[in-house]
Amino acid sequence: MKFLLVALVLSASALPASAQTVVGRFQVQGTNLDGSPYRGTAQVSAVSDTTCTIAWQTGDTTSRGICMRQGDVFVAGYKMGDAIGLATYRWRNGSEYLDGTWTIAGQSGTGTERLIPMR
Repeated sequence: MKFLLVALVLSASALPASAQTVVGRFQVQGTNLDGSPYRGTAQVSAVSDTTCTIAWQTGDTTSRGICMRQGDVFVAGYKMGDAIGLATYRWRNGSEYLDGTWTIAGQSGTGTERLIPMR
């Protein structure tokens, strides 16, 4: 069974990472733990300057979680069905997207994910 993670999100602009906010809708491009690709969308809603809630949709799978930002690092804990997961992302120098890795409790390996702002 493939596990899909759709993950976290920051809105991107031409501003440096420290000036970017945690709000918006994103295209999601990633790889599952077995290396197979997936795509979807993610929506993040700010709770404070550093915390947020997130909802992801990939195919028939919907996941929800909480997230936190510190500098150019963005992390999220999420629940997908009965599984609990963790994702970490980082703004690449000068880029408008986030690159990340994720895992699911009790599973081997990590997946990858890129979050691209939808404009």
